[in-house]
Amino acid sequence: MSSSIIQFHSSPLTDTVRLSRHSPCFLGLRSSPSSHVAAMATKACAKVIDVKAVAMQIRQDIKAEIYRMKEAVGVTPGLAVILVGDRNPIENYIVRDKKRACETVGINFLEVRLPEDSTENEILKHISLLNDDPSVHGNVFQIPLSRHMKKENLWKGVRIDKDVEGFHPFNIARLGTPIGEEPRFVPCTPLGCIELLHIYNVPISGKRAVVIGRRNDFVGLPAAHLLQREGARVSVVDSKTSNPEELTRQADIVISFAGRPNLVRRSWIKDGAVIIDAGASLAKDPNRPGGFRWVGDVCYEEAIKLASAMTPIHGGVGPMAMAMLLQNTLLSAKRMHNFE
Repeated sequence: MSSSIIQFHSSPLTDTVRLSRHSPCFLGLRSSPSSHVAAMATKACAKVIDVKAVAMQIRQDIKAEIYRMKEAVGVTPGLAVILVGDRNPIENYIVRDKKRACETVGINFLEVRLPEDSTENEILKHISLLNDDPSVHGNVFQIPLSRHMKKENLWKGVRIDKDVEGFHPFNIARLGTPIGEEPRFVPCTPLGCIELLHIYNVPISGKRAVVIGRRNDFVGLPAAHLLQREGARVSVVDSKTSNPEELTRQADIVISFAGRPNLVRRSWIKDGAVIIDAGASLAKDPNRPGGFRWVGDVCYEEAIKLASAMTPIHGGVGPMAMAMLLQNTLLSAKRMHNFE
């Protein structure tokens, strides 16, 4: 690897500007600010972070809040997903998963399937129609799309106040700006990772953190900015970094989005580090349901012997990212209808 590293340094931030205000408590859910932490208190010392349990609790709170909103103002949040083509089994699976997640909490789900050969302008036309639909509060499209598509142009087409995936250039840019200029939405996977650290009471301010993988600047860099806003000293490691093992070994917190199976080995890990493996990849496995299995960035068998806490491979960060998508959709609906 050639030498390339992006480093962020900041002083600890006050609680009033922490991005955790996007958490269920900030949404005005019925649970108290410490409800999730209290619910997980018996798990706090566990090696394996119980992501599924945390995500399930957040979903339950979202469901209760959606019911309260519907009863009070007659509004049900709606999420629309545009899928181009139907040849990719993984993309079809992800869309079905989003549909099931919406159904479990009471969010209306609209699926728009477009032909494989749809042009960029045709997709933008459908995005515009969903932007103008008052029953739709979250407007997303499933990626990757056909190779001829410029995803950045499509993200720009999504209305900022319906960009529940947080990929609009406005929202991405706001994460890197001074505190006080907050994004409307934060990308779901990075937000889910930070919420896990909060819920498990992992200290962030003043700690050294490493984010592995940029993921086209829509996952890795947002995670780095969120950690920076929490007061961490952050380094971003990518394929051009000359000393990734050394940098990662110094980190108290490691969040990986590389999508490279077993990239992070025992020698990369500091004793007692907290590891969030968000780089899980689907590998073909005919012996598993659906024909696929998850493989993480971090060699789990080696890392678990050193880490103080770590996400699992199966059911890792995915459930938390999905919970954040549902949460952002609810937040969008509440904003549009001035519901507290």
